[in-house]
Amino acid sequence: MLRLILTCVQVFSAFVIIGLVLLQRGKGAEAGAGFGAGASGTVFGARGATTALSRATAVCAAVFMLNSLALAYMGTRASSEQPKSLLEEASRPAPAAGSAPAAPPASTPAAGNPAAPAPAGGSAASGAPASAPASAPASTPASAPPPAPAPAPAPK
Repeated sequence: MLRLILTCVQVFSAFVIIGLVLLQRGKGAEAGAGFGAGASGTVFGARGATTALSRATAVCAAVFMLNSLALAYMGTRASSEQPKSLLEEASRPAPAAGSAPAAPPASTPAAGNPAAPAPAGGSAASGAPASAPASAPASTPASAPPPAPAPAPAPK
C-alpha cells in the first residue's frame, strides 16, 4: 500500500516539475525584452514569477528525489526476500501439500514385458553366474529406451 502511494506521489511530482519548467522563461527570453517583448510575460510581476516558479520547482525536485530514494530502498528490501529469477524460484522446495508424492513409487514391470529375466538359480551347466538377489535394483530401469545403434562409417 505504501509503495502504491509513493508511486502516485512520484508520478504527480514528475508532472508538476515538467509543468513548472515549461512555465518558466528561459535565459533567451530576457534578451527579447529589449526589443519590446518584455511586457507580454508579466503575469506575476517583473521578478515575482521567476522566484515563485523556481522555488516551486526546487521544492518539487526535492520531493521527487526523496521519493525516488524511498522507492529504491523499498525495492531493494523487497527483492532480497523474493527469488530473483525463474530458475531460483524453480529450485525452491515446493510446500508440502500432501496431495502429490515427492517421488514416484517404484514401478513394477508389466506382465508381458519383464525388466530383466534371469534364471532362478545360476546353473553351472549354462556357464552363467548366479543372478543378483531379487532385492537388488536392476542396472537399467524398465522404462529406459534401448540404446541407439552406432552410425555407419562413411564410405571412402
